[in-house]
Amino acid sequence: MTAQLIDGAAIAAEIRRQVAGGVARLRERGIVPGLAAILVGDNPASISYVSAKARASDEVGIRARTYHLPAETPQEELLALVDRLNADPEVHTILPQLPLPPHIDERAVLERILPAKDADGLHPWNLGKLLRGDLDGAIPCTPHGVQQLLLRTGNDPGGKHVVVVGRSTLVGRPLAVLLTNKAPGANATVTICHTGTPDLGLHTRQADILVVAAGRPRTITAEMVKPGAVVIDVGTNRVDDPSRKRGWRLVGDVDFEAVREVAGWITPVPGGVGPMTIAMLLVNTLRAAERVAGLPPSSFAPTP
Repeated sequence: MTAQLIDGAAIAAEIRRQVAGGVARLRERGIVPGLAAILVGDNPASISYVSAKARASDEVGIRARTYHLPAETPQEELLALVDRLNADPEVHTILPQLPLPPHIDERAVLERILPAKDADGLHPWNLGKLLRGDLDGAIPCTPHGVQQLLLRTGNDPGGKHVVVVGRSTLVGRPLAVLLTNKAPGANATVTICHTGTPDLGLHTRQADILVVAAGRPRTITAEMVKPGAVVIDVGTNRVDDPSRKRGWRLVGDVDFEAVREVAGWITPVPGGVGPMTIAMLLVNTLRAAERVAGLPPSSFAPTP
């Protein structure tokens, strides 16, 4: 058996078309959704990510601004910029590109953003709303993207055993909460594991849906996967590859070639979860602008 490939790029394009429709309706009311991205330093990966987010915003009609600050920018100066953006009515969401330089407290920056302008859904207020099952706020982008991948391929997590490998506040923990909510597209039984879990394969082999966000290549091998399982690989790791002109390539946390012969569905890296994260950032920006306009937030939870 060879797994069916989950084309995250195609599904993300479908979501962007939906977002563009919502943006067009707001523009008819004289409201242009605005996203402000803050980039501190010259990390090549961060520059690439912010550029991709700006291009995606332009594609759907969202006004994107990028504030590129030197790596040595003091924390207080960054917080002052956040304050100005909080007060700017043309800015509906604010995105500080992570990671920030070591001298800046990421938590302080995320908590300085108004919850209503939280692009990534990582403010404690929005994480708390998610925990109590209130989904009308900003939902963390990568977990929301994973849920959309499942729903839009007919793999509703309801009643399924989902195993999440990874416990970060960026992916693992909010995804577990999202999928255990008593709501359409959720209602799963979720087990959270991590790289310190003894006999990790004992748990992963029980998964109907396996989501891997461990940040380590080849964390999941073929013998750790239940035949026919859905495998969502969130990892993005750069590994040496002398055969490539640039000398490296991107891989996930899953041994893709081996696992695809066992799984029923699998995401590639790149082209799987990555495009979905950007798409859900656009969703959060649209929904923030809709709240300002007094409109109910658009739904992005299709019935499989």
